[in-house]
Amino acid sequence: MNSSVMGYSCLSSSSAYSIPSKFPTLRIFHGPNLSSSSLSFMSFPQSPRPPISTHHLPPNPPPLPPFNGRFKIHNRTTRILRQRLPNRKFSIRASIKEGLESSSNTTLIIVSSVITVILAVANRVLYKLALVPMKDYPFFLAQLTTFGYVAIYFSILYVRYRAGIVTDEMMAIPKSPFIMIGILEALGVAAGMSSGAMLPGPAIPILSQTFLVWQLAFSVLLLGRKYSWNRIAGCLLVAAGVVVAVASGSDTGQMLSGIGFVWPVLMIVSSAFQAGASILKESVFIDAANRLKGKLLDIFVVNSFGSGFQALFVFLFLPFLSSLKGIPFSLLPTYIKSGAGCFFNIGVHTLGTRVSFATFGGKRKHVVVTFLFPKAWVLGEEMGNTFSTVSCEGAPLLPLLYMVTNIAFNISALHLLKISSAVVSSLNSMSSVPISIYILSLPLPYLPEGVSLSPFFLIGSMILVVGLILYNIPQPLKQDSEIE
Repeated sequence: MNSSVMGYSCLSSSSAYSIPSKFPTLRIFHGPNLSSSSLSFMSFPQSPRPPISTHHLPPNPPPLPPFNGRFKIHNRTTRILRQRLPNRKFSIRASIKEGLESSSNTTLIIVSSVITVILAVANRVLYKLALVPMKDYPFFLAQLTTFGYVAIYFSILYVRYRAGIVTDEMMAIPKSPFIMIGILEALGVAAGMSSGAMLPGPAIPILSQTFLVWQLAFSVLLLGRKYSWNRIAGCLLVAAGVVVAVASGSDTGQMLSGIGFVWPVLMIVSSAFQAGASILKESVFIDAANRLKGKLLDIFVVNSFGSGFQALFVFLFLPFLSSLKGIPFSLLPTYIKSGAGCFFNIGVHTLGTRVSFATFGGKRKHVVVTFLFPKAWVLGEEMGNTFSTVSCEGAPLLPLLYMVTNIAFNISALHLLKISSAVVSSLNSMSSVPISIYILSLPLPYLPEGVSLSPFFLIGSMILVVGLILYNIPQPLKQDSEIE
């Protein structure tokens, strides 16, 4: 680009008076024939410039030697060259700031993963211990956690909202995803209970490992994520390691013999429902980041509304779920009352059986229902039923410890999902399975008899660790930039 700027100068052998300016230097020479109290100067460039600059000399300039020269105007051309840089392909991977943020985020994910694994192990171990006094009431304990957590989570959400941590914008996010999350989780519970009632014990945790495979598939289909070969292989190895560790010592060839094909399929479908719910929770965080202009959604908003809609649909399925556990819906209030008595360890309890009738597939069949009743309630029962006194020793301490740990684990797992992904959160939860099995094999309070583990448990644990290492191998960046 060329531009011409007019420059003015007075040439003389005598001294000059200079005026500093951003324009070319103007030198004024005074002589006997030049009498002026002030002199104005304006520069008119050929191309557009900022507003005209005017300079004034002092009213009484100092005397200067006589002017004895000639006045010339020079046209000075200034050439400004704008050189075009050669075309080069640059692929900028990360700035220094982004690198620091990435390193900080990686550290946070590692710390959160360790905490999640520890809480997952404690959650599994304490659940087993909580079932010692509540061994006749697993269904009551499950429903207590489902409906009790709604009150707890919404109470925490209210406190955080009053403190300004949760904003109105966070509370205004669409609730339709939470409705779908509640439906999927309730369907997962119903399908899991239906199949779990018909499957042998060791088969349930093995078939449940399809949860991770479903998560990978839904993550690709619904979120558009892409996984490298090492991450896919790592996830499959983790699932395989858990299967080997859990199935150690069992006859896997005969495990499902005589079991209808529909029940294992239903357990796999149950895992699909739960995996879909976890991916929807991840999508809620992603969508909220856009709606909140980069601000992260508080996890208690997701926990509260997710558990609320789950409790709603579980409540609607309650007649079906109770019948799956062998509890006629007409006797469900009595069962809940007895379960609450055992949970709080109130009074003397008696284990008894009652023969009732229920209809399955259009046929009326006898159903034997086992209850733990307060002794006062048993006195009014008709003769012919048999009862024996039992103890709820360990309650309410063990069930309460389990519930507190379970809440902490759910919060930690959701936080890990928020800062990483649903797949990473599931990997940490799955890695806790062999650790929990090992701890439960040791003598514990209320479980004094330990068990021995077969070599397959060690092999499965090693496969799981290899899978975790393979999943976390960093991928080298492709060098697709070229600097000349």
